[in-house]
Amino acid sequence: MFSKKMDGTGTLPREASAQQPCCTELDYIGETMRYQAHVLLVLLLAAGAAGCAQYKRFDSSGHLREQYAAEVGAATAAQLTVPYELTGTMRADLEKRLRPAPSELRTLNQVLNFIFEDLDLHYELNPTRTAAETFRDRRGNCLSFVNLFVGIARERGLNPFYVEVTDYQRWNHRAGMVVSQGHIVAGMYLDGELKTYDFLPYRPKAYKKFNPIDDLTAAAHFYNNLGAESLMDGNLPRATELLTIATRIQPRFEKAINNLGVVKARSGDLQGALEMYQKGLEIAPDDAMILTNMTRAYQQLGRAKEADDLLARIEASNTSNPFFFVYQGEMALSRGENQKALDYMTKALRLDTEAPEVHVGFVKVYLALGEMDKARHYLERALKLDATNQDALRLASMLGR
Repeated sequence: MFSKKMDGTGTLPREASAQQPCCTELDYIGETMRYQAHVLLVLLLAAGAAGCAQYKRFDSSGHLREQYAAEVGAATAAQLTVPYELTGTMRADLEKRLRPAPSELRTLNQVLNFIFEDLDLHYELNPTRTAAETFRDRRGNCLSFVNLFVGIARERGLNPFYVEVTDYQRWNHRAGMVVSQGHIVAGMYLDGELKTYDFLPYRPKAYKKFNPIDDLTAAAHFYNNLGAESLMDGNLPRATELLTIATRIQPRFEKAINNLGVVKARSGDLQGALEMYQKGLEIAPDDAMILTNMTRAYQQLGRAKEADDLLARIEASNTSNPFFFVYQGEMALSRGENQKALDYMTKALRLDTEAPEVHVGFVKVYLALGEMDKARHYLERALKLDATNQDALRLASMLGR
């Protein structure tokens, strides 16, 4: 905040003398009122200057810690991470490298240049990092980038926030179950228009639906990502710990609830998994990921009628979701129905030609059919779209690439 120092003095009317005629009563009253108004203005400016000196930027990290404490208690909250929090070293580096800019847009460009040019940030799928870890390693995935961007931009006086892209659901398939991570970008309002900032190198950016979320929900996404990564690495105790944190700080976060169900299913507790899925459906009745995992649990329990009913329900409501058909294709493969699996993958490809998971699905089908050239063709496509895709890399190793 800038203030101007205004100099000036106010003097009462001089006493009358022989050399200067005395002012009239009205003149005196008017001059006195002008003097009083001037003194009041000086006092107001002084108070404003004192207010500027005492101004403190909103402590969003402290506020999130208060929210943690309200949800899980002070003792547990003290152990939790604020994903966008900066360290003293980071703040000192920002002060040294970035100068005050005359507009929000110029400040924003400074922040982006700092992240992508000064830090030379590179994409790395796993693990999901905090702002401090992303700054230290110069690497991170989409959520890692948003953590860093939000932390730095707020430090420079901007007001960014987390945004969930609701029309792009990232699914990971493991052992016939679907692990959900979602996709997060950064958002800011500039001149009344929502602008979003993304770090996803292999995806087109034509998003259509955006859902700004608060910091508490963003923190739940952070812990859900860490939990999903542990789950996919096979570390079930660690996954349980992280996903439980996500559901405790945001009890209506259906993605973490779904993933907790997957953990239980992986641990052999299929009934417990069904209970978690049912809890998730109370929040999101049509969530395809939860319904798909519930179907798998019914199949494993031998409850074929319930499984078939759910599959019909899912297929009726997910004709535009390529990942559902990828899942169906993998299930058909597991039953030895290779041609049916190919039909499902073809449906998925018609819906999304840029999803690496779809091309990985074709690799699996053509391997099962013994058509190696076609398998290699789709493997090339998958790796071109996402060089970090773990299934594609595993298949590439198997094929001797």
